[in-house]
Amino acid sequence: MSDIALLPAVTEFLARVPANFIEGAYQPSTSTQRIAVRNPATGQVISHILDASDEDIEHAVASARKAFKGAWADTSPYARGVILNRFADLLEVHAEELAQLETLCSGKSINLSRGLEMAQSVVFLRYFAGWASKINGQTMSPSIPSMGGEQYLAYTLREPVGVVAGIVPWNFSVMIGIWKIASALVTGCTIVIKPSEFTPLALLRVAELAFEAGVPAGAFNVVNGTGQVGQQLIAHAAISKVAFTGSVPTGIAVGKAAMAADLTRATLELGGKNPAALLADVDMDQAVTGMVQMAYVHQGQVCAAPERLYVHRSRVSEFLEKLGQALSTLKIGSPLDESTQFGPLANQAHLEKILDFFARANQNNTVICGAKAIDRPGYFVEPTLILANGPDDPLLREEAFGPVLCVLPYDTEEELVTLMNDSPYGLTASVWTNNLSKALRLIPQIEAGTVWVNMHTFLDPALPFGGVKASGVGREFGDAFIEAYTELKSVMIRY
Repeated sequence: MSDIALLPAVTEFLARVPANFIEGAYQPSTSTQRIAVRNPATGQVISHILDASDEDIEHAVASARKAFKGAWADTSPYARGVILNRFADLLEVHAEELAQLETLCSGKSINLSRGLEMAQSVVFLRYFAGWASKINGQTMSPSIPSMGGEQYLAYTLREPVGVVAGIVPWNFSVMIGIWKIASALVTGCTIVIKPSEFTPLALLRVAELAFEAGVPAGAFNVVNGTGQVGQQLIAHAAISKVAFTGSVPTGIAVGKAAMAADLTRATLELGGKNPAALLADVDMDQAVTGMVQMAYVHQGQVCAAPERLYVHRSRVSEFLEKLGQALSTLKIGSPLDESTQFGPLANQAHLEKILDFFARANQNNTVICGAKAIDRPGYFVEPTLILANGPDDPLLREEAFGPVLCVLPYDTEEELVTLMNDSPYGLTASVWTNNLSKALRLIPQIEAGTVWVNMHTFLDPALPFGGVKASGVGREFGDAFIEAYTELKSVMIRY
């Protein structure tokens, strides 16, 4: 098969040089710094954006602050839900356009951009819209003794924290962006989003659609740029909360900067070195299929995906043979080709990181398959399976964030728990077994924010998501997000 034809709307959008989306429109930037946006499948420049200047950032934050105190504050909770659902309608109408923009920037398979990124963005947005009229406080009866016949009443209010700075990574820019945009808007906050400089285009188009849906000017703004723009947002006195998704080292730096900026609230959804455990009774064919789908989806560039795999020693040889064979049959090619199963890495910098990982694996480990670049234009590497040298192997401890699975045998379930928890990270984990009793006994012992059984990586908006240890602070989705985007005010009345 060949690449799909780009929609005229996509071609037209690529021909623009979008500046920053502020106060409901693209604003002329005071910066002349152009940032090239490249197609990971070819390495070629497909568009440019303008970096945000200090003045642009001030304009965006002031616009968000104005909307927070004005138009969005004056919008009823019910009306907010209606607007967000209308926003979801427009995402559905323009889903193919947005999917193509996302694939062109990120190297994500067009099937994944359509079926996961855009489809789930709509699902999540509608889920958040449903919370609009359900953000409530509580009433209570105080225990203060009456001295002269007086009585007391107490209640709590949930109030929006203010202007949110959302910092979005390059792997799922629309979907992760929607998590932050919807969380902010449904609670009554306003937001300034900074997309990755590698994948800014789809989110800029999303901002246009939000305004078309009725989100007031200034309630949702987008500023482009490198990490410096994010740093300026975090330090800004009018920013009340930071919502960051990205790498562990960057997230730790973001958290420290937010605390230094007058204790600015921060939700940090970070990565990790996620473990998966295959028990002795595992359905091996199911596990192999699952690993192909969940460890190598989007070339492994998924924060929740498994990277270290512990297999019962009696099944290791079988697993390595079957998974190696399955990986060797994947069709590698252009992400705009609907028959492609495995595409490029997202950018040159990440390619260089993965190639360094490969170099160490080829020198020190048994490589079952992969661990090589592919000689073709773009940022292509082979899906990779490595046998670890032991529990202290550096490749079991460093997050690759790529198409790399490191396997280590284990003998006992006590040893397994120790191995799974022997990490500074704790985002996700999974257990693969036909014995439900064993799975239920293992779950409380595993140090991770999410534990799956016979699956991995899948998220649902009703289930809170986030990490423990160095994998993050706070939770997204469910009803847990409400606490992160609101302040709790206590009121007591004497009468």
